[in-house]
Amino acid sequence: MYLEVAKKQELFENFGHSKSKTDTGSAESQIALFTHRITHLTEHLKTNKKDFSSRLGLLKLVGKRRRLLDYLQKTEIARYRSIIAALGLRK
Repeated sequence: MYLEVAKKQELFENFGHSKSKTDTGSAESQIALFTHRITHLTEHLKTNKKDFSSRLGLLKLVGKRRRLLDYLQKTEIARYRSIIAALGLRK
């Protein structure tokens, strides 16, 4: 698989809310994981233009990430701004 356990733990440690390897459910860690998967699928779709099932999965991931970002923006704007800056996302 393209995403190894060590890479996942690194993402959770760097972007998790409590900065631990076991913080897998916080919005920041999920957004970081979705962003990593989105970039991987984007690269895949650049070479495989007719892979429509992967394209659908990509669109679903983008929607999930957008909903999590909207949730963070409504509840805690400081956390939202920090994750946007750390991942280099724009709205």
